[in-house]
Amino acid sequence: MMSSVGGREKMATIFFCIMLFLATLVSAASLKVGFYKSSCPSAEMIVRKAVNKAVSKNPGLAAGLIRMHFHDCFVRGCDGSVLLDSTPGNPSEKESPVNNPSLRGFEVIDEAKAEIEAQCPQIVSCADVLAFAARDSAYKVGGINYAVPSGRRDGRVSLKDEPTLHLPPPVFNAEQLEENFARKGLSLDEMVTLSGAHSIGVSHCSSFSNRLYSFNATHPQDPSMDPEFARHLKTKCPPPSNTGSDPTVSLEIQTPNRLDNKYFKDLKNHRGLLTSDQTLFDSPSTKRMVKDNARYGANWGNKYAAAMVRMGTIDVLTGTKGEIRKNCRVVNYR
Repeated sequence: MMSSVGGREKMATIFFCIMLFLATLVSAASLKVGFYKSSCPSAEMIVRKAVNKAVSKNPGLAAGLIRMHFHDCFVRGCDGSVLLDSTPGNPSEKESPVNNPSLRGFEVIDEAKAEIEAQCPQIVSCADVLAFAARDSAYKVGGINYAVPSGRRDGRVSLKDEPTLHLPPPVFNAEQLEENFARKGLSLDEMVTLSGAHSIGVSHCSSFSNRLYSFNATHPQDPSMDPEFARHLKTKCPPPSNTGSDPTVSLEIQTPNRLDNKYFKDLKNHRGLLTSDQTLFDSPSTKRMVKDNARYGANWGNKYAAAMVRMGTIDVLTGTKGEIRKNCRVVNYR
């Protein structure tokens, strides 16, 4: 019999996960591919055009928009709260150290939303514009295309302190990452799959410099990191100082502007940049998944598309909940 405290806690956790899964299913059922087919048929094409234009000029914006969608969905669900500006006395998610100054691509969302508003006023939510933009970014730099169920509505609350409570930090190990994603209704395999988005984008040196200079009392440098890779990183990232300088390096150096499975190949070669990257290969629970993704690139791309669709259903507002913002940076006046 499961009468121990540990047993009761395990049952409570299982019950919570089941309830979360059912809630996600209900929310997801309210979303629909082609939601704006009649009300604003040009919406998705407008977003794709804005993304293609911006990413052609600055390929790094693709990673920014994908990451922005992830940061939106993990904090209050996919409700566009990450897009809201601060107001007097209420700093928003944008001001969180997790998002500022690293989150980028807001101007792409603004441009797409402005054109949509000119054609279809207050029909298309900012949360949906962001979901479309993340998909279009993956297609532009990785050839990964997928249908985005839409019908999300926009939230009216954005708080500076919440991102650090919900988003996984770069020092998490595989077990902590699994738990973090499970709280959002995502599986272990989906967590590993979505980590492949680190095939593009950059990281500040401060997010991994401990692996180069102060790993532990025995090893100043993380012994799990390829020594040649560590030497390369040290040329880009000097020891931390009080100068305020915090350079950036590519998360994946082989094809830094191409969304592909080389990220997983790097992990096999002990060239994962962040602790939360390399742990996926070093952990027995995820090692096989990394190997499979490294070997079967097309299959990883298909899994990535499916996992992004699943992530896009987290705690969405639908029906009469929330609102359709006129401007993604501010809530509507009432």
